[in-house]
Amino acid sequence: MKKIVQTAGRDALKDFAPDFAHYNDDVLFGENWNNLDLDVKIRSIITVVALMAQGITDSSLKYHLENAKNHGVSQKEIAAIVTHVAFYAGWPKAWAVMNLAKEVWAVNEMDLPYADAKMRAHAKSMIFPIGESNDGFSQYFSGKSYLAPVSPKQIPIYNVTFEPGCRNNWHIHHASNGGGQILICVGGRGYYQAWGSDAIEMNPGDCITIPAGVKHWHGAAADSWFSHLAIEVPGEDTSNEWCEPVSDDLYHKLK
Repeated sequence: MKKIVQTAGRDALKDFAPDFAHYNDDVLFGENWNNLDLDVKIRSIITVVALMAQGITDSSLKYHLENAKNHGVSQKEIAAIVTHVAFYAGWPKAWAVMNLAKEVWAVNEMDLPYADAKMRAHAKSMIFPIGESNDGFSQYFSGKSYLAPVSPKQIPIYNVTFEPGCRNNWHIHHASNGGGQILICVGGRGYYQAWGSDAIEMNPGDCITIPAGVKHWHGAAADSWFSHLAIEVPGEDTSNEWCEPVSDDLYHKLK
């Protein structure tokens, strides 16, 4: 995280109130805002909420609204935050903050371009992009999937995203030496299953190593979006063999 440096206190008050300027620039911003126990986006949101709750809607609130935007808060997020706090802090205060926020954000500014609210929430839950529709491999998937290249050079790494209920066909990664695949879940909930074995539930942080020659499938749970990194293990004479789809009977037995 880039260190936050503030000079507003000294710019305005270094002669009139040097101690106040010191506490503002060096302690409040220099130490507190740079504390890594909370990320800056969360600190920005907390500060906006605290000022709104006190009814402070002057230039200081607008500064912190702009600060929140600069640290990743989208227009939809600030609207939802202010609406939520309105029920606890008061409706007139929310009106005042909404009017200031309209000066900072355009409608839909910084929001992800997904119409489905659950898809947007899934995208925001992970650091890797969802990418584009995986049309080139759609014939090997039951349901809609997306593909985002993370590192196409050296060792290919892709983020693969599955809509709820989507899974790929049974398939095999062949190699005469080495090869295979590594899956790391980065968002949502899904499954991996090797032929002849029980399905393994995957949640963020879970890692599956798939040796070459193992017939398997992977995909989303029926009620959840799912994303995993797919890492191709280098090998000799590597190829993929796509097999039959995962049957509905097998899939719907999973919880």
